[in-house]
Amino acid sequence: MTAAGSGSESLTFRQITRPDGMTPEIREQLIDCWTAVVNTGGAVIAADLPMPPVGAADVSPVVDRLAAALDPDRSRLLLATVGGRLAGWLLVRRDPHPLIAHCGVVHHVQTHPRFRRQGIGAALMERVRLLAREEMGLERLQLSARAGLGLEEFYLRLGWTEVGRWPGALRVAPGDDRDDILMSIGL
Repeated sequence: MTAAGSGSESLTFRQITRPDGMTPEIREQLIDCWTAVVNTGGAVIAADLPMPPVGAADVSPVVDRLAAALDPDRSRLLLATVGGRLAGWLLVRRDPHPLIAHCGVVHHVQTHPRFRRQGIGAALMERVRLLAREEMGLERLQLSARAGLGLEEFYLRLGWTEVGRWPGALRVAPGDDRDDILMSIGL
């Protein structure tokens, strides 16, 4: 791969900026990726997903809602593919309110388990910075990450700054509350 990992296939990026850009093939690959990530302990459980384990029937309506809200100015999917297969993805959103329209929020950063440890997540995070600044006109990005998985170290290595925490805000299981770590990076 040219941008990440090993082998001869190169990492490529694609954006989906409108609902009609979501092909059935991409939809199925997003559902497969999200299901696999959640079921292997990934910290990407959307508010309308049940706790793991999840199946395609749980994930598909969430993907459909994300796709329906895509808009070039407000919400974009960034996909990373290797050999035509989805390796990872994320969503970047902007709130149109004038007080915060210069900031975007990164959601659902995922690398499919079969592509982990190949630099896909880092490549996605670098690419989203360019997309946000150059195409969406954003000046800052924010995200939140679940403590206890090493995610904060990952984002810190990429230049993000921890700006706060909501202690014990995420209940993974009874007796297992985790901090919600708030992070930011200037563009």
